[in-house]
Amino acid sequence: MEDKKLPPGQRKAVGVPLRHIGDIPHVSVETWRLEVYGEVETPKVFSFDDLGRMPKVVVVSDFHCVEGWSLLDSKWEGTPFKAIVDVVKPKATAKHVSFECYDGYTTSLPLSELLKEGVILAYKLDDKPLPLERGGPVRLVVPHKYAYKSPMWLRKVKFSSVRELGYWEKHGYSDTADPWKEDRRAW
Repeated sequence: MEDKKLPPGQRKAVGVPLRHIGDIPHVSVETWRLEVYGEVETPKVFSFDDLGRMPKVVVVSDFHCVEGWSLLDSKWEGTPFKAIVDVVKPKATAKHVSFECYDGYTTSLPLSELLKEGVILAYKLDDKPLPLERGGPVRLVVPHKYAYKSPMWLRKVKFSSVRELGYWEKHGYSDTADPWKEDRRAW
């Protein structure tokens, strides 16, 4: 039965692999801030407490790495990305969203992909605060994309009319990142 949950070319992970581009930034819930700006009506800087006062959801989803492993049935808790959108009110020209993280990592997605069900700013994993090594205090989770589209240690969110390639996309990874189509590379 589990094999039906795995996209083509994926295998169930043994253990929990860790992947990031540099050192783990040490950001506490007290000092963490998320700046949301760009083509929006109401730019805002969110604190961790601000997220806690917003709508929250629990999402159980699979997590697929472009390297070919998948974690099945991860339980995430956090704020739906749509709730952030409702606060900042993107302008009609804002079709793309770029993310910058505390470690310098970047990625981007079309706004339409971020409005899909299950896309959240996660601050809990399996009923516990999201640990630093997993992207805490807050990371984006985009269950329908490869994991490099779910940036850890989220710091800035920029709404824009133009698509910006992120760290891995500039290194040849697919910008669309669909695990069900094995959409791993840009070539």
